[in-house]
This record gives sequence, structure tokens and C-alpha cells, in this order.
Amino acid sequence: MNLEAELRKKSEEFWPIIKTGRTHLQDATPVRLGQEFLGFAGQAENSIKRLRRAQEALAEVALGGTAVGTGVNTHPEFSRRTCERISDVSGVTVRETTNHFQAQSTLDALVEASGQLRTVAISLHKIANDIRFIGSGPRAGLGEILLPEVQPGSSIMPGKINPVICESMIQVCAQVIGNDMTITIGGQGGIFELNLMLPLIAHNLTQSIEILTTGTNMFTNKLVKDLKANEEICAAYVEGSLAMCTSLAPIIGYDRAAEIAHKAYESGKTIREVSLEEKILTKKELDLLLDPSKMIKPTD
Repeated sequence: MNLEAELRKKSEEFWPIIKTGRTHLQDATPVRLGQEFLGFAGQAENSIKRLRRAQEALAEVALGGTAVGTGVNTHPEFSRRTCERISDVSGVTVRETTNHFQAQSTLDALVEASGQLRTVAISLHKIANDIRFIGSGPRAGLGEILLPEVQPGSSIMPGKINPVICESMIQVCAQVIGNDMTITIGGQGGIFELNLMLPLIAHNLTQSIEILTTGTNMFTNKLVKDLKANEEICAAYVEGSLAMCTSLAPIIGYDRAAEIAHKAYESGKTIREVSLEEKILTKKELDLLLDPSKMIKPTD
């Protein structure tokens, strides 16, 4: 929840800043830096919902089924009463399964919970990877944001600051995804009335929960909170982007706009400069059409 809140704060802080969007690793139409972070916040929000679903799956237990799910040698009320007591003492909801035979012979609920954790890990990987690329540099990368300096430098290159917090988060995500594969295989260990893979699944699932928790807290407190925007770089990239020709296409046609973009690429000039030279529109018209603030929302 802290990560979502901090990402939303950064979205608001970065909202005035317009930068170059990217698709297929190529320049695309402009986007607010705050809109990118709003996307990250949305991933965090959905991750919380997925974790709630994982909690729901884990709440149902097979306690009381004894050997094969029949409940032989135990009191009929044992499971219900014990689950109620555990819930009261721990503050975590635990309830008796409605079908001891499926709960005893399978670990499907744990496989489901692991799948939710895997999806969360994939979301966090996307966020961490995008942030480290947006902050790459400082002089030969994108450099649109400034990452906090939490590492004294490279072992061989003095003064070099690596995105170690992003990289740590990415490694956590890789481990969780690997754990999920092990848990998936463990889920196939349900043979007749018992799944014998519970110790293996429990080990991997608890590790995934632990490292995702600590990793996300580290990522939030050591990185996201201290991110800064590089407004000058963002503005320069937008003006130089060939994708600016997109706003000309409805006026001069796709083919003509593509021709302008090609000439701009070959000459090293901006779309605005080539358009003025070609006299396809007046300066006033171009200023209106090539205004980045008009390109970050649906056209009126």
C-alpha cells in the first residue's frame, strides 16, 4: 500500500512535465511523466487486489480431515472451533474447508496464491525496469529522471552510480517467478488422497511472501520517495521527437507527415523546423499543432 501511495504522490509531482512516450523502444507521441507514474500506481493498486485474493485462497484450511479427509478419530467440531480460535488469537482469518476431500488431496489454493504473487512480481519488475531505463545515464542514457544515489560507485569506475535498488527489486521478482514454477510442479503432487509436496510448496511460498514484502519496502523507501524529474531533458526530447509529426497527419495526411518525419530524420532537424522550411503550414498553425500539451489527451 505504501508503494501505491508513493507512486501516486510522484504522479502528482510529475504531472506538469511532458516527455517523449515510447513504444517498441522507439519514440512515440508525448505523455506526461505523471501519467507514466499513474500507470505504475495502477499496477500497484491491482497488485493489492491480487494479494487480497491470495489471502482469500489461503484462508481455507484442511484441518480436521485427518488421514484421508474423512475426519476419522477427531471430534466433528474440532476444525471449526480451532479455526475460530486461531483467527481470534492471530487476527488472520482462517476457516475450515467446505470440502475436506479436495482440500486434503490437493494444494490448489496454494498454487493459486502463488500465481497471484507471480503476477505481482511481474508488475513490480515492469515498474523497476522502466524506472531504471528512464533514469539511465547520466550523459549517454535517457536521463529523464534522477535516481537517488545509494551506492558509492562502481568497483572499477569512480563516481559511477548504478541503479542497484531497481536491480535488487528485479532479482526479487525473478526469484518469486522461479518459486512459482516450483510451486506449480508441487501442485501436481496430489496423488489420490494426499499431496506430499506441502513442505516444498510452503518453503517457496513463504519465501516469496517475505522477499516481496521486504523488496517492495526497500524499493519504496530507498528509491521511489526520492526520485526527481529532469525537466530540461524531457522538454528537449519532446521537441526533437519525430513522433511529433503525428499531430500533423490529420491536417496534411499520413503520407505527407511521414515524408516530413523522414526529412527531419535525415537532416537532424526537428519536425517544426522542416515543416517551416517546407511551408506546409504557417508558424501559428504549427505552434498550435505541435504544442505537446495538446497531444496528451483525446482530441477535442
